[in-house]
Amino acid sequence: MSRVCELTGKRAMVGNNVSHAMNKTKRKFNVNLTKKRFYIPEEDRWITLKVSTSALKNINKKGISAVLKEAKAKGFYK
Repeated sequence: MSRVCELTGKRAMVGNNVSHAMNKTKRKFNVNLTKKRFYIPEEDRWITLKVSTSALKNINKKGISAVLKEAKAKGFYK
């Protein structure tokens, strides 16, 4: 499975490692992903999602139902 957040669509970015001598080599900035189970009371079921920690903060703030609704509207969640 790819390293993509299922709710926000965040994925790895590409950048440079820069040494003291200003030599540049390519590197990846990976997303901070965690696998987490959520309970959806409206549907009375549990779902497992691979989400970024920033998405977890949004879930704590808005609630899982609201965040899932936004993700479906943006096309990130089926």
